[in-house]
Amino acid sequence: MASLTTPRCDFGWNAKDFNLLSVDGSYWSPSLALGERGLVIMFICNHCPYVKAILDRLISDIEDLRSIGVNAIAISSNDVESYPDDSYENMQKIALLRNFNFPYLFDGTQEVARDYNAICTPDFFGFNQNLELQYRGRFDSTGRGEPSESHERDLFNAMKVIAETKSGPTQQLHSIGCSIKWKEINQI
Repeated sequence: MASLTTPRCDFGWNAKDFNLLSVDGSYWSPSLALGERGLVIMFICNHCPYVKAILDRLISDIEDLRSIGVNAIAISSNDVESYPDDSYENMQKIALLRNFNFPYLFDGTQEVARDYNAICTPDFFGFNQNLELQYRGRFDSTGRGEPSESHERDLFNAMKVIAETKSGPTQQLHSIGCSIKWKEINQI
């Protein structure tokens, strides 16, 4: 498990289009998923300890974001031959078990992860209502631990600002997580 950090936000970068299969059998694109005031595209997977540690808080924060007009979609791009826990079937199981309140999409070719320069799981991309990137940072200040009284909801707070102003905060802290598990033919 390599622990990596994401690059800085490339403000104004336009969301790359895609059409990916969700665990419920439907297909999603950024424009279809876009909320009235923004969209979070997150790269996650089933087996990553960083994702597992935040999952309850993530589901809760996504619900809070929806209430202010920001939708979210999650994408799993890992090599499922080397990491079978991340297979489409196992994605369906975890989404049902954990009652995901966002579409969970399968990027079997890893093309979308490459187009977005996804580095790790979790990796968060926050877009305004024009699908312009305004946030690329961590989920919260807790990381893999339990939240303290002073815990900061970085993604939620940034997306709230974006929903209100269309612009993200200039100060953003990198997300950290496990590397995307690239297929041998896609290794960077």
